[in-house]
Amino acid sequence: MIIQRVVLNSRPGKNGVPVAENFRLEQSTISDTIQDGQVCVRTLYLSVDPYMRCRMNEDTGSDYLLPWQLSEVADGGGIGVVEESKHNNFAKGDFVTSFNWPWQTMAILDGGLLQKLVPQLVDGRLSFFLGAAGITGLTALLGIKEKGHVSAGANQTMVVSGAAGACGSLAGQIGRLEGCTRVVGIAGTDEKCSILISEMGFDAAINYKKGHVAEQLRELCPGGVDVYFDNVGGDISDTVISQMNQNSHIVLCGQISQYNKDVPYPPPLPPEVEKIQKERNITRERFLVLNYMDKQEASILQLCQWIKEGKLKVRETVVEGLENIGGKILDYFLRFLPFSKNNLIKYSISKGQLPLLSKACFQYYNKMKSR
Repeated sequence: MIIQRVVLNSRPGKNGVPVAENFRLEQSTISDTIQDGQVCVRTLYLSVDPYMRCRMNEDTGSDYLLPWQLSEVADGGGIGVVEESKHNNFAKGDFVTSFNWPWQTMAILDGGLLQKLVPQLVDGRLSFFLGAAGITGLTALLGIKEKGHVSAGANQTMVVSGAAGACGSLAGQIGRLEGCTRVVGIAGTDEKCSILISEMGFDAAINYKKGHVAEQLRELCPGGVDVYFDNVGGDISDTVISQMNQNSHIVLCGQISQYNKDVPYPPPLPPEVEKIQKERNITRERFLVLNYMDKQEASILQLCQWIKEGKLKVRETVVEGLENIGGKILDYFLRFLPFSKNNLIKYSISKGQLPLLSKACFQYYNKMKSR
């Protein structure tokens, strides 16, 4: 069977900036027959995520993330439909997902690596399982619960950097739902800031490219910052940390401003900022959502409920065509997670093409097929 696939063509280098030529679209073949335990799937959605920049290096710098190999097919979160199955858990027409979905139009996968999706949980919007009802939503919700220590009635102020990104926009909303009395976002354009306030329920938003961030932060958070959802690292995070309260908490979600640099993760703070962190007993622990999979099912159901009730607003972009996947990766690293990634676009699936979901995340759903 003839397919199209995307392989890693070259590496940008740890300190390099990715270019479209790092990827190559090519024609390949897969077997026309499947073995016992296997499933043949047609790809519907692929997810392009910031963490993939690390996978372009020879060494990801992480013990849980493997690098892509040169001239081999790339992979990540994906959703597809079963075309043929020799696995007892799946039948033709089932929708399935995997974190290790190959970037190709058709694939033969081990059924044990797949999870069945329940479209009714998201009113049929399957792509949400790669976003707000997937690992992105889980990262925001569990990060706030496990590392943010948000509690209703505590009069907490929360700041979110990278607030216009997929995870940041959810984190601000979830912070409010979990009990924060004030939520302030940091983004890169006036349009993004306006959307955060008018659509996502943020109390205020700062355009870090205009004005003095520290001054605006003092004005918008007069009582200081209790919870900081950190998506970016760098100078912005240093500024926020300097205004955090005693015994406050940092949810260390990502450091995208550092992903094109050869630095450890999480990057060390400047000495003067580290001094503030220690003196004020500010927690700053690495957060990995995969460590909390025992809380996955209940959290996914909570996210789905909020989405259905309209309490959690979701924006996404779907781009058609496997050939566009390299360009969407560049968007993340060259344009610093712009909110244009989260605009809802209606899509259709045409022969030889598949939509590319430009949102962070993945996720698999245990024990949900009977719900």
